[in-house]
Amino acid sequence: MEDFRRTYLRLCKEGGVEPQESVVVQLQESRAAQGSRLDLSGQSLSADTCSVLARAFQKDTIFTEVSLSDCMLSEEGAKVLLTGLFGNTTVKVLDLKGNNLRSTGAEVLGKLLARNKTLRRLVLEWNALGVWDEAFSLFCEGLASNSVLTHLDLRNNQINHHGASELALGLKRNGTLELLDLRWNNIGLLGGRSLLEALQKNKSIVQLEMAGNNIPSDVLKALEQTTGHNSDRQSTLRDSHSRTKVLSKEIQILKEEKGRQFLSLMETIDRQRDELGRSNRSTSIQIGQLQEALNERKSAVNSLTAKLQMTEAALTLSEQKNHNMGELLTRVKAEKEEVRERQSRERKKEQEDSVLREGKLLRETQNLTETNVQLRNKVEEMERRCKSQQQQIFELKQELTNSTAEFKLRLAQAEDRLEMEKRRSKQALEDMDNLRQKEVEHVNRHLEESERALQERIFKLEGQRIQLEEELSKAKAACVTERAQAEEELGRVRAQVRLEEQEHVSSLEEKLRSVRSSLQEVQLHCSQQKQTISELQAKNSQQSIETDGLRRRIEELQQRKHTVVSTITSWYQAPRPEASLTSWTLSVWVSSHSPKIFRAVR
Repeated sequence: MEDFRRTYLRLCKEGGVEPQESVVVQLQESRAAQGSRLDLSGQSLSADTCSVLARAFQKDTIFTEVSLSDCMLSEEGAKVLLTGLFGNTTVKVLDLKGNNLRSTGAEVLGKLLARNKTLRRLVLEWNALGVWDEAFSLFCEGLASNSVLTHLDLRNNQINHHGASELALGLKRNGTLELLDLRWNNIGLLGGRSLLEALQKNKSIVQLEMAGNNIPSDVLKALEQTTGHNSDRQSTLRDSHSRTKVLSKEIQILKEEKGRQFLSLMETIDRQRDELGRSNRSTSIQIGQLQEALNERKSAVNSLTAKLQMTEAALTLSEQKNHNMGELLTRVKAEKEEVRERQSRERKKEQEDSVLREGKLLRETQNLTETNVQLRNKVEEMERRCKSQQQQIFELKQELTNSTAEFKLRLAQAEDRLEMEKRRSKQALEDMDNLRQKEVEHVNRHLEESERALQERIFKLEGQRIQLEEELSKAKAACVTERAQAEEELGRVRAQVRLEEQEHVSSLEEKLRSVRSSLQEVQLHCSQQKQTISELQAKNSQQSIETDGLRRRIEELQQRKHTVVSTITSWYQAPRPEASLTSWTLSVWVSSHSPKIFRAVR
């Protein structure tokens, strides 16, 4: 509020305008009230003040309600002030009551309604917007293009049936206005019918005030019925919207719950997967460790096989040595036999040596056989160990296969559980979708039933309208027939008057001919009958007087005939709320007045 007052003072200073004291005081009071309503009611605002306020309203973001009632705005001041509200985005309520706005104000208000996108309520009571039809048509065009206004007050604006027809055209294209106040104007029957036709296409107006407009009661009842239908429709739409909102909220809550359940299920599945991964990693680590141990055992077995091969090689070497020693022994024996033949004496000495050597050789062979047996025992023991290790490896492999099979079984069970949970969640979602579809179908059925009821009402109203139109056409036909009968009666009266005129004229002509013949006779007998001439002259003067009187009578009859024709035509052309005077009454009137006419003619 203080910012707006400072802006107003700054703009006054920049524009060289003296700040209006009453406006400054009112802004200070509004600042003390700390509200969003600017009340300048009853302040006489000049054109300069209006221009400054317009510039301030263009940048204002504080006030949502502006009251400018009874401010005695001039045409120029109102134009400038309302132009400043074109781009305002905060003012929702505007009160311009009692400012005597006329053509320029109506045009600027139409532009305001066409450009402003935030104004919800507009009060224009006690103005003169309907005096100029062209300006009011521009106002109605702006109302037609507006899409945010919901409350419009047009009381006491001198709106006639032309303005009402323009307003009806605007209402046909407007789809947001809900309350329209047109009390105490001069709309009349034609304007009421135009508004009724517009309300049959406009479905947003739920309240229409039409008191004090010289509208017949049947049109007012029809307007009330249309607004009642609109209010019923709006209430049903609000109910359906609220129900759809509740259903959408419930569906959203169920979706969120199912989402949370699905997320928790996915979290449990992820945890099971993590646990399964950890177990797989631990089993893979154990398998790696077992593989390493197996590799170590294999390396040990390979080393043992190498040692076995070495021992076998040593055994083959010992056997080779043994074979060589056997060969050597055979050679020695051969040499002994040879030496025995040669040296018998040395044999005894050498025999002892040979026995000793044989004992040594036997001991060595025994030792070699013992070592061979030990090596064979070692080889058998190594084979047994290898077999036991192979058995252990086989058992480890068996355990590994069992553990992998068990883990695979657990994984399959977990996947089965996951699939079952997915199916359950899918089934629950399908159930919820079916429930939501059933609710939507129920709501749609309810809406269809309401639409059918409304259509039946519309059909009934259409039938009533058609009946009324038929009655109106019958009444028009009756009026046409009555008018034709009246014209025929008038023709007959005219023919009678013409016949009577012709008869009188012929009688006068006969009298004139007789007078002429008598004059001729008088002229022939002039010398003889001077007295008769004077008498005839007197008679001639009297007859001329009579002819003048007859002419005056004829003129009076013609005037009366014209008055009768004008009264009959004015009776047919004059609008009457009740059709009490029928063809019978017209014929009675003509028959009752025809003797007077005939007497006057005679």
